[in-house]
Amino acid sequence: MESQGLERIRVMPEIEAALASRSYGRVRVLLESAPPRDVADLIEAFPEGDRVVLLRLLPREQASDVFEYLDPDLQEGLIRGLGQERVSDLLNDMSPDDRTALLEELPASITRQLMQLLTPEERQIAQKLLGYPEESVGRLMTPDYVALEQEWTVQEALDHIREHGDDSETLNLVYITDARGRMIDDLRIRQLLVAPLNAKLREVSDGHFVSLRADDDQETAVLAFGDHDRVAMPVLDSTGVLLGIVTVDDVFDVAEEEVTEDIHKLGGMEALDEPYMRAPFGEMLKKRSPWLIGLFLAQMITINAMRNFEGQLQAAIALVAFIPLIISSGGNSGTQAATLVVRAMALGEVQLGDWWRVVRREVLFGLTLGAVLSLLGFLRIAVGAGLGEAYDGVWGRYAIAIGGSLICVVMWGVLIGSMLPFLLRRLGFDPAASSTPFVATLVDVTGLIIYLSVASMVL
Repeated sequence: MESQGLERIRVMPEIEAALASRSYGRVRVLLESAPPRDVADLIEAFPEGDRVVLLRLLPREQASDVFEYLDPDLQEGLIRGLGQERVSDLLNDMSPDDRTALLEELPASITRQLMQLLTPEERQIAQKLLGYPEESVGRLMTPDYVALEQEWTVQEALDHIREHGDDSETLNLVYITDARGRMIDDLRIRQLLVAPLNAKLREVSDGHFVSLRADDDQETAVLAFGDHDRVAMPVLDSTGVLLGIVTVDDVFDVAEEEVTEDIHKLGGMEALDEPYMRAPFGEMLKKRSPWLIGLFLAQMITINAMRNFEGQLQAAIALVAFIPLIISSGGNSGTQAATLVVRAMALGEVQLGDWWRVVRREVLFGLTLGAVLSLLGFLRIAVGAGLGEAYDGVWGRYAIAIGGSLICVVMWGVLIGSMLPFLLRRLGFDPAASSTPFVATLVDVTGLIIYLSVASMVL
């Protein structure tokens, strides 16, 4: 990556000079041998007007490959700047899954205009893919794959691959179907290369394959690729007919988006629709302020809690000094539990039916962690009393109050943190919405009540 960046820095001044002097042939020579991803990164570094020029200078096939690597916002800007004929070439040459991702990001009016620029065949493919629900596997799949019939010989299959392989998204896997298009098996290309040429494909295959449904959620595809060593997976309809394939590069994009969304939610805000540095101020404020306002209002409950125990606090003023210690311990333990459970859910390690097992584990952890913190709290008061801190002559009771409160608050924190994701999933919400600030705030408020209640009983 570093060498590519250095190469881009070296080439950019030369391209800038060639553009300024209108030496377009020189620009084309500098770009035509570079990998598409490198050219896309270089184009993104230029001003908008120069981006259009650079893309126009590329040969049609290379321009299509480069365009797929550009950021969606830049793609939209280039579409507005390029002529209708060049846009038509780009859209028709794009892979169907990447084109679908672009079209669904654009305003509906622009999408309708662009659909008219597609050839009848490509328009039919685009309309079919856009017809699937958002966030479904159907939006990710491409119909560009190699399908073989089970009665063909290996020789016939290889001949078919040579003739039609250029149109396939990937040739690592080929797919065997019956006469009605129903999936029979998938084969790695190396299995064909080492098989006898006169063998039938049904003799080579074993009938075991992993597939996705077109109406599956895209997160299902992420988990499936994580569990199986595949670079592509077939997508079937409800009757088992092969509709298309999903490749691992598209799934990586989905995984990155899902992780980013979860991280934003765990941080106590709505997920951003654009990269951080390009998100408008108003949009960023809209995403961040609701959670902060809600958490602020929730924290106001602590005022009422402290007022209800005002007499106890005045009678035992030393309790006030330990309030941050108690509530932070509860909030931190709840945050830990929530983060672990949310991630386990995202990876498919924990299902809704596992809630009782999680409760049992977290109760054990809560007791153990609470006991450790309780011992530290007890020692802190003992040392403070030895150094002359005032505890009304009953430092032992204060130590018991603090230690007992820590056990109760940590137990409560881990239970809240671990169960909230289950509750949200059951209600149909994203478990990541049980963000760490939300868990921390809830445990802070309730933890304060637990602490003051335990202290009142002991003292």
